[in-house]
Amino acid sequence: MNSQNYNYCQSITGKTQLLGVIGHPVEHSLSPVMHNVALAKLGLDYVYLPFPIAPENLATAIAGFATIGVVGFSVTIPHKQAIIPLLSEISPIAQAIGAVNTVTRQGNKWVGTNTDVEGFIAPLQTTYQQDWSQKKAVILGNGGAARAIVAGCVQLGLAEIHLVGRNIYKLKDFRQSWQNSPFADKFQVHSWEELPKLIPQANLLVNTTPIGMYPHIDDSPLSSDDMANLPSGVIAYDLIYIPKPTKFLQLAEKQGAIPIDGLEMLVQQGAAALKIWLQQETVPVDEMRQALQNHLGL
Repeated sequence: MNSQNYNYCQSITGKTQLLGVIGHPVEHSLSPVMHNVALAKLGLDYVYLPFPIAPENLATAIAGFATIGVVGFSVTIPHKQAIIPLLSEISPIAQAIGAVNTVTRQGNKWVGTNTDVEGFIAPLQTTYQQDWSQKKAVILGNGGAARAIVAGCVQLGLAEIHLVGRNIYKLKDFRQSWQNSPFADKFQVHSWEELPKLIPQANLLVNTTPIGMYPHIDDSPLSSDDMANLPSGVIAYDLIYIPKPTKFLQLAEKQGAIPIDGLEMLVQQGAAALKIWLQQETVPVDEMRQALQNHLGL
């Protein structure tokens, strides 16, 4: 770890404002790297810390955060859904998705939202601008991460959104969990066996599964045979950012796909959260990205 990222430690006082990330486990989180660099660049007396919180301690921890004056925190696995009943308010987007990744203290209330959607669509709206209203998305996986991706595809206005899962029971649960959401009729679910007919139609192919994440760097949710009929010019988007590129993206690129990895989503969702906590319009996104790239040796 680059020690210059942690110079802020020398100046922590009783007045230093607290931000952080909660998860279980949380030691792998890269959020402290990018957030502390951004806070230092802005010259603010804040620190962003990782808080490992087991599921059974969630309510106690959130109450404790209120007591010690935590300004806000990020939420990662496995708390994104479990935290909702502990919050006073959640934003419409978090309500629609059924998951929270960013919490802010407002007065004496905890308010939750979800910046994963903004993080996911950011590169698709800037670097890879297209008329999404004519495009079709195929989303691999039906876990928690897939929820924000469905919402992001709806926001982009894609013509069709197809979600594919391996476990038919989990797939049914996923479908049912959207019953009260405004996004309920915006996407279709499919079993894995239907992939061969979906792949040739895809303009955006997104991996939300953990398959291929370090240390399992030779794994991919799709084989080269699966991708044989992938249209040239399709955008292949993997939410995983270690390794860079993943096997999934390597295989997709061989078929002429444009690759996007999860690093940009991580940066952009973090920047969106920081804007909320600090109540300011701009944060040093380039420095956040560079800090992560340096940390990962990219």
